[in-house]
Amino acid sequence: MSNDDFKFARDFLLALRDNYHAAKAGFVWPRLERFNWAFDWFDDELAAGEHGAKPALKILGDKVETYSFAELSQASSRLANGFRALGAKRGDRLLLMLDAVAPLWITTLAAMKLGLVTIPAATQLAPAEIDDRLARGRPRFIVADGAEAGKFAARGEGAERIAVGAAPEGWRDYAALFSANPHFDPDGDTLADDPLLLYFTAGTTARPRLVLHSHASYPIGHLTTMFGLGVQPGDAHLDVSTPGWAKHAGLSLFAPWNAGACVLALAGRPEPRAILDALVAHQATSFCAPPTVWRQLARLDLGRRQVALREVNSSGEPLDPEIVEQVGRAWGLTLRDSYGQTEATMMIGNPPGQKIVAGSIGRPLPGYRIVLLDGEGLECDHGEIVVALAPRPVGLMRGYQLEEGELGDVEGGCHRTGDIGRRDAEGYITYVGRADELFKSSDYRLSPFELESALIEHPAVAEAAVVPAPDAIRLTIPKAYIALAAGHAPERAAALSIFTYLHDRLAPYQRIRRIEFGELPKTASGAIRRADLRAREDALAAKGERAEREFRAEDFPEVG
Repeated sequence: MSNDDFKFARDFLLALRDNYHAAKAGFVWPRLERFNWAFDWFDDELAAGEHGAKPALKILGDKVETYSFAELSQASSRLANGFRALGAKRGDRLLLMLDAVAPLWITTLAAMKLGLVTIPAATQLAPAEIDDRLARGRPRFIVADGAEAGKFAARGEGAERIAVGAAPEGWRDYAALFSANPHFDPDGDTLADDPLLLYFTAGTTARPRLVLHSHASYPIGHLTTMFGLGVQPGDAHLDVSTPGWAKHAGLSLFAPWNAGACVLALAGRPEPRAILDALVAHQATSFCAPPTVWRQLARLDLGRRQVALREVNSSGEPLDPEIVEQVGRAWGLTLRDSYGQTEATMMIGNPPGQKIVAGSIGRPLPGYRIVLLDGEGLECDHGEIVVALAPRPVGLMRGYQLEEGELGDVEGGCHRTGDIGRRDAEGYITYVGRADELFKSSDYRLSPFELESALIEHPAVAEAAVVPAPDAIRLTIPKAYIALAAGHAPERAAALSIFTYLHDRLAPYQRIRRIEFGELPKTASGAIRRADLRAREDALAAKGERAEREFRAEDFPEVG
């Protein structure tokens, strides 16, 4: 009766969507021995009976493609039969590199039914990143758009390569795989602990780690994400995130479909005006986007758009309070922040109906016990954000895949996130920064995030990354790499304006001493490559050189 247990937990959270304390106190994870979400929930519940005719997925491009739950159920079963004819078997790995097109969702469901382990990959990956996924992920199958086939030239020859769209030489045609039979018979039961997804982390400060999720940890685990977002049955939910990364599967598949909502997906690059047009035209009731997108949207006249939104959320990086205020003034809605990792589902958040503390990522969600630990491993109110494992939350990964392919389980009675936070008297947690990104300057410990939060309040700053620059006296000093907003030139006047602005908003020991304008290096997921920036500063210091577009505080005596 795994479906009944899952549905009970899901219905419990939906019923208490605006009662945080009751949900937190009463929620119990369904701990199942056998579970296959694609069969036990999607097919048997969402795609069955009258509900099956309801819209499950809308691809919003030059034209709108709409798929019902029943249509996706049948299409995924037909595709699973086609893969079986190719010899696919339980435990095989499939690298899936597609943008927001229907085959992304259909293939994910088909792989679940077969028991394949999907390796999601973003289409923006660099050649070295693709090589890493092929070498350490070891896929037997590759599914990619035919237009992306060139990225696999001389790569992945041992895998069966399948092209969506026009199939180049050496690639199978994706459309030809679909069997006429819309019913798929599994080769046996799926254990809830069986592997489902293998994610590569963004690798902003080190080599990406391989995170293995199970048929329980992601499908069941994203019940907390459903709760944190506030998404409900029948909603039209739009999430702006990049396919190939964990956030996309959580916010554009499992969380909304756990609720029975329709997923709205933007085809192509999501531009701010196109996002607003989609929200209005398709009557979106639930919307989630990263702060970068919210900042772009806030530059438009949000108040002129008649949206049907009930829930607005942000995720991916901490949210600046000024954007929350702007959205509130324009739409009369509370923009809510949250926190999760590739290794787990949404674990901290601001569910609907709760008081919001400015700058806070919220409180621990139902099913998660979160503690902060100091350097001695003792609980405190300012320390590393840690997931307690007594009991172990279902939404936590099975473990990291190690170099030889073996699985390394979480050890030590807790999962250390590597992020630093501080907690107030009411239990609200504020994100401070990555533990490996904090640095010392004149014996003060500085958080890049706090400095960046001050920077992006300046109208000329579109994006910013603060890293330590070596200094003979202070050990290091804060340097800001800044991507300027449109209409601002990388000139002395802009630097003067920013230095002056920060002088009145930061303590003397926090003040940024150097600024350099230019584009910020990023991973395929859009995360800033801070390790590259730190390495650049170390190289400049070793040579005794100054960057060409760098401005220094000592060059501006008028600031004081």
